[in-house]
Amino acid sequence: MTGEGMQDVGGYAVDVRDGRIGEIMGHVGGSVQLRPVGGGREWDCPPESVGPAPPGEVLRARVRRANRDSRLP
Repeated sequence: MTGEGMQDVGGYAVDVRDGRIGEIMGHVGGSVQLRPVGGGREWDCPPESVGPAPPGEVLRARVRRANRDSRLP
């Protein structure tokens, strides 16, 4: 965490509103920008809805993405 309770860019966080885990891409306009693990479209999350992502959950998300990518032609 940095400064006012914001997590560092490049770290992982969970959007507690829906449980999605994302990589922290930045802080713009009072929102935290998260990108799904393994890539995809970013979404904005209010700072009060950002929680720490448990390492095990980050690993699961990365493995799910790797498995999905391995099944693509």
